[in-house]
Amino acid sequence: MTKHRLKVYFDGGCRPNPGRIEVAVVARGKAYLFDDLGQGSNTSAEWLALIKALEVAQGLGEADFMLLGDARVVIDQANGLNKCRSQPLQAHQARFVALVQVAAPARIRWIARAQNLAGIALAARHGR
Repeated sequence: MTKHRLKVYFDGGCRPNPGRIEVAVVARGKAYLFDDLGQGSNTSAEWLALIKALEVAQGLGEADFMLLGDARVVIDQANGLNKCRSQPLQAHQARFVALVQVAAPARIRWIARAQNLAGIALAARHGR
């Protein structure tokens, strides 16, 4: 029997932008929602969502997992394709890099918003 790689979906946002950050992570059909993440921009929210997704995957004890999100800029930064230009984003990236040393995802991949289960979970909270 072939074991499938765990897919961990992430999404973050804030209302207004900048504003209060909220994050959702979906793994194994369960939604994890995080509200007390401070104030920031949508990009900071997406970075925090990526970090929470990594923490959830590591907490589940999965050795083979991928992180899936719809924030191309953050995914490109996490994959080393683009630089983080602001200090807050550099701090998020440094935290992510430190966590990756514990257990790294096999991939960090962009998916369309309509496919992002975490984005759907966040939208459902606001009746959208």
